[in-house]
Amino acid sequence: MNWFQNFIVRLFKIEPAREKQITLLEPYTFRESVIRNKLWYQGDSAMLEQFFKRTAKRGLEKARFWAAQAQGSVRKMHSGIVGIVVDRYKDIVLADLDGVDFGDNAALEDLWEEIYKSSRLNDVIGEAIVGALSSGDGAFKVTADECSPYPIVEFYDAENVDYVYVHSMLKEIKFYTSYKNGSKDLRLEETYGHGYIKYKLYDEGGKEVPLTQLPETAHLVDIGIEGDVMLGVPLKFFNSTKYKGRGKALFDTKTDVLDGLDEIISQWVDAIRMGRIKRYIPDNLIPRDPESGKLLPANPFDNDFIAINADMSERANHQVEISQPQISYDAYVSSYASFLDMVLQGIISPSTLGIDLKKTENAESQREKEKVTLHVRGKLVDALNEVLPVLFETILQCNDLICCRSPQSYKVAVKFGEYASPDFGTTVDTVGKAKQYGVMSVETSVDQLYGDTWTDEEKQEEVARIKAEQGIIELDEPGVSTEVDSFSIDLEGRENASVGGKKNVPDE
Repeated sequence: MNWFQNFIVRLFKIEPAREKQITLLEPYTFRESVIRNKLWYQGDSAMLEQFFKRTAKRGLEKARFWAAQAQGSVRKMHSGIVGIVVDRYKDIVLADLDGVDFGDNAALEDLWEEIYKSSRLNDVIGEAIVGALSSGDGAFKVTADECSPYPIVEFYDAENVDYVYVHSMLKEIKFYTSYKNGSKDLRLEETYGHGYIKYKLYDEGGKEVPLTQLPETAHLVDIGIEGDVMLGVPLKFFNSTKYKGRGKALFDTKTDVLDGLDEIISQWVDAIRMGRIKRYIPDNLIPRDPESGKLLPANPFDNDFIAINADMSERANHQVEISQPQISYDAYVSSYASFLDMVLQGIISPSTLGIDLKKTENAESQREKEKVTLHVRGKLVDALNEVLPVLFETILQCNDLICCRSPQSYKVAVKFGEYASPDFGTTVDTVGKAKQYGVMSVETSVDQLYGDTWTDEEKQEEVARIKAEQGIIELDEPGVSTEVDSFSIDLEGRENASVGGKKNVPDE
């Protein structure tokens, strides 16, 4: 076999591939990527243009619509679709957050209501969802201050947070806050670890300076926390494949498609503006100022005309000529729908946003597309189901420290309801068919219909009512699970049977 392989190599002159060293230059740093994603969410056209023009260094980057240079003024418009989608997911998740369960510890409910209102936790969680989706990740910071008798909860997005991992285990969270001291920019670094908090202040050159240089940081001192508690909780929904240990924004890979969508919209608007009716007026017919007699200047909005030389020949016909170019509205609409569909692919269903890209689709196809929204919403809820209990426990432990108590261990669970898609009618139809075919019990059907929106007691009451209406009585004999009320046979006389509430006379 070796001889045969050598013969083939000599016959075809096959040379093995050589290792090549390929150097690729990343277009953005991590901070620049975070700023770009946040600018997409904010939707400010002026800031988007400035960012892409100043960061474009290579041909591909300079060819983008937002980085393109023009001889004259070009109207650039942003669709704002990123902010709409992120805000929509925030509303969906916050609306589904039903409540917090402390298990058997009912005494914490009153305390938790006061902490929840005082710390504005509902608004902070909403800011966290928006920050993590728009920038990639972030972290909650729980602090105690004399301005509030309860813990203060803040959220820092990916731009102002760093993580320190040891063997894939989170060791520290660093929070950054910028301050202005005259003409100098200072940056406060707060390091939250297990059992300690450390503070450092840096100047513009990255050199550490005393905390007393700022009145806002003069009172800060390093402290130790009893019980090995970390008063910081990280949050991320999607993992970044480029930066290890960091999160990925919802529209992180959609930059080129978003740029193309904005170009289509801007070109469409320019075509409409340039497609206004044009009037060609001879010099002697141009409107004049009634007081001075001077020619009135043209206005592109209410008095747009083009002056032409007057014809002085005998057969001259002095009249105003009007023309209007034809605008391909169908082509622009089709391009807009195609690019918008590419922007929303894998992120959210257009029907969730109230957008009907294809008028010929029926209700069933719309519900099929809604599965994308359900999948992404499920990812967000799964992440919050892990983060929020830890956050709430950290808040209660911080409250113990404020009250000069040792931090205790709390069992906290959050409840999320069912997102109203597919609609309730479709769910009833599907569950009803399964129940009719005998592959689903009454208890399971009720649980599938109402999910987490009903308590276990309410579900048991509903099951009892359904069984009572259908005449289903559970038998006490073990191993019997049929829905038969009674079945009795009178051996001495005629047979008498009652099955499901109906009397039957079986054969002898």
